[in-house]
Amino acid sequence: MSKATLDGKAIALDDAYRQAASILSGAKFPLVAGLGADVPGARAAILLAERLRGAFDHLASRDLLADLDVKRSFGMFTTTANEARVRADVVILVGPGLTKQWPGMLERLALEQAPVHGTHAGKPRQVIWLGPDAEEAKAVPGARIIPATLEEISGVLAVWRARVGGRRVNLEAAKLELVDGLAQTLKDAKFGCFVWASAVGLDALAIEMMQALVTDLNVTTRFTGLHIGARAGAAGVTQASGWMTGFPPRTGFGRGYPEHDPWRFEASRLIDSGEADAAMWISAFDGEAPSWTRSDIPLITLAPAGAAPARGLFIEVGQPGVTHDAVLMAQETGGMTLRTATAPSDAPTVAQVIDAIMAQVSEVSPC
Repeated sequence: MSKATLDGKAIALDDAYRQAASILSGAKFPLVAGLGADVPGARAAILLAERLRGAFDHLASRDLLADLDVKRSFGMFTTTANEARVRADVVILVGPGLTKQWPGMLERLALEQAPVHGTHAGKPRQVIWLGPDAEEAKAVPGARIIPATLEEISGVLAVWRARVGGRRVNLEAAKLELVDGLAQTLKDAKFGCFVWASAVGLDALAIEMMQALVTDLNVTTRFTGLHIGARAGAAGVTQASGWMTGFPPRTGFGRGYPEHDPWRFEASRLIDSGEADAAMWISAFDGEAPSWTRSDIPLITLAPAGAAPARGLFIEVGQPGVTHDAVLMAQETGGMTLRTATAPSDAPTVAQVIDAIMAQVSEVSPC
């Protein structure tokens, strides 16, 4: 059976549901945060925030919004991992830590193999890695390594873009020759693909510069991008949020309808400022703790066994795809996928726990 605690002391599960409903119903502006859940869990959490006229935010919102900001303001070319594997003759990996964000990246993209479709099928694939960490620099034999810090990546991409477009840059002759050779490689590609993850620290400027380069290259050849999604089910939560509210996370219902504002509805800011006077924190994948510093706000935590905080109300939930079957966005295909449980247990899902709390909320404060 699932376990629940209040300030570290065990309580009955039904009492925990009633306590959670009382905390949330008694708040003037409750926050549903973390949102580390599968798609059914995200749907339940967003519906709860709507009923309470509160706000919701995902623990990886900074990362997912860096990409969405570019998509909304500039536009974005993207493809799936499968398409990149079978068609891309030039692959540019951007930034460090990509294999940590997606452990199966190298196997899935098969970078050491030749593409199998297109006029370039069977010809060796060229791989360029801009700014990898020391270990990753050796991960792809034959890859061309371009050293750069995270802070330098946007500038390097800007230089590449300038030379692809035939514009002048202020570089010494030897470096200019190297950049021009790389620019020619990009222009000669039959199907090129940039691979990046905002979660490694790339900001919107770097992502926009990369997409601008992709746009320029598409004038004469074919180029696209492959985005590695943020942690804790962020991609699936963003999709669910989009079809339910029209907006991504960092959305509030205080005025009776959804409003998206990346600053107003950022979880840590709402808690530390006191604007949110109660919070439910959901982190079903690994029990990641919230980053806010304030500790006097009533807190309800939904997380796996072993992740109970010392204070507040804790309700144990199962891990998506581990203890129960889960619908998640799959990095491999870029679509919703059912992940069957690898170690089934009787721990309830996030959706089941929220539904139980929601039933009590309607009794405490009818809508």
